[in-house]
Amino acid sequence: MALVPVNLASFSIRHANLADASALFALEHKCFTTDRISLRSFKRFITEKRSDLMLVERDGQLAGYFLLLYRRGTSLARLYSLAVDPLLRKQGLAEYLMLQAEHAATARRCVLLRLEVRFDNAAAIGLYHKLNYHEFAVKHDFYEDNSDAICMQKRIIQFDSESVSRQVPYIAQTTPFTCGPACLLMVFNYFKPNQFDPASLEIDIWREATTIFMTSGHGGCGPRGLALAAHHRGFQVEIYLNKDGPLFTDTVRSEVKKAVLQRVHDSYRLKVEQSGIPLHLSELSISQIKQLLAEDALLVVLISTWQFDKSKAPHWVVVCAVDEHFVYINDPDTEDIPWLSSAERQYIPVEHAVFMKAFSYGKNRLKAAIVVKAREK
Repeated sequence: MALVPVNLASFSIRHANLADASALFALEHKCFTTDRISLRSFKRFITEKRSDLMLVERDGQLAGYFLLLYRRGTSLARLYSLAVDPLLRKQGLAEYLMLQAEHAATARRCVLLRLEVRFDNAAAIGLYHKLNYHEFAVKHDFYEDNSDAICMQKRIIQFDSESVSRQVPYIAQTTPFTCGPACLLMVFNYFKPNQFDPASLEIDIWREATTIFMTSGHGGCGPRGLALAAHHRGFQVEIYLNKDGPLFTDTVRSEVKKAVLQRVHDSYRLKVEQSGIPLHLSELSISQIKQLLAEDALLVVLISTWQFDKSKAPHWVVVCAVDEHFVYINDPDTEDIPWLSSAERQYIPVEHAVFMKAFSYGKNRLKAAIVVKAREK
């Protein structure tokens, strides 16, 4: 169905190319006094595969543009910028561009379109409300003049909202090696709100659960260690693994380090057995994950970040919900894309196929998950 309103029939829209960069840069200076996109950045966004930069023209003259950014491996789109020539405002162009942006994001199978708007930009906020965008967070000191931004979002692909009714709190990891503890703290505070202080427990849990030898610096946490940490704090826990024996050894060359990993594995295995924590040597499917969530469990799962940022790092995330098309995760990492707020890292939708590719690590395709429930009284 055509998206062009009747009164805008004289306008056309297309993807920008490098020849448009100078005109876009000139329009940017006509529209904004701060937070301008540079000429170099326009050129980068035009060629970047993780963005859509589209412009609207009339009689070959640039009238406006929008810029969408995408996060690899997820179904989130972010409206980074939108501008309309001041001489052509109040003709419906901004609304037209927003509808076109939604169309472009939908074509990329994005379920949510998110944006920031100055807190005092009443006209833009009114337009977004008209188009059914809703506030979900505030970013303080977001703009160059230290003004706050209101974060808004709209679900542009409809799905079963009943499956995302839980509100698992978001807790960020504060070190490069504590994703596992941060995930557990989200889960703990879901079942027992505000009873587990991240500042005092993040490092303690990491010390309890550390398994991995990294090539440099501190190591990370393994599934048995994380499960024991949850068990010791009064939660009902189960472990799912697709392989037994020492984990994370395929990238370790030193025989000394491998021997240490074996000793750590033996110690954790004994403690898990003594604690009575069920361990299933099997792989979880999407349907099984969905069933566990329906039984009021949350899952902390190991993924490879290769699907998201090509770094091949092991990383723990919380699985909060599953519907027909998406798995919704809380990602404790704040370093991959710094502009994402805490609210934007809750319930990140990941398509089933992408999630299942990410839900493994290393050459041996290790799959690990910790299922956590409130302990039965």
